[in-house]
Amino acid sequence: MDRLNMEPLISAARVQTRVEELAKQISKDFAGQTLCVVGVLKGSFIFVADLIRSLDIDCQVEFIGVSSYVGMQSTGHVRLTYDLSVDIEDKNVLLVEDIIDTGTTVDYMLKTFAVRKPRMLKICCLLSKPSSHQVELAIDYAGFEIGPEFVVGYGLDYNGLYRNLPGIMRVTEVR
Repeated sequence: MDRLNMEPLISAARVQTRVEELAKQISKDFAGQTLCVVGVLKGSFIFVADLIRSLDIDCQVEFIGVSSYVGMQSTGHVRLTYDLSVDIEDKNVLLVEDIIDTGTTVDYMLKTFAVRKPRMLKICCLLSKPSSHQVELAIDYAGFEIGPEFVVGYGLDYNGLYRNLPGIMRVTEVR
């Protein structure tokens, strides 16, 4: 099994502070409305949990599963692994991603969701890698912008491991 050398990129405290700031803005933008929060499995589950606990509005929580990575590389192909269990037609939907790298996954989901006719569809991500984006995206709520480095922690993984780290770690070497 590969072992990673890592260094801290974003502390757990900074992550929590930023999640609370995002939740405050989302709550303000959707005041008096119900929001359907759709987390992208598996990476977003911790972010979604912390985000919804900080929201001051009514929200429904759903998950969708997609896969586009092998190891540290995006395959460029998105595959649906788990679909929504509710109809999102005429609902305010917030799609929550752990990280937007190339943007291929979010672009796929936006197209998939558009045919389901939500009232409103917004994008929220914890991390965005603008220099890696290959599609043009309007990200409504972004926690942090980072460079092209590979990161783990706070739900993000390397081959299924390291999701449990409380902060975001930059991978410096795979051994």
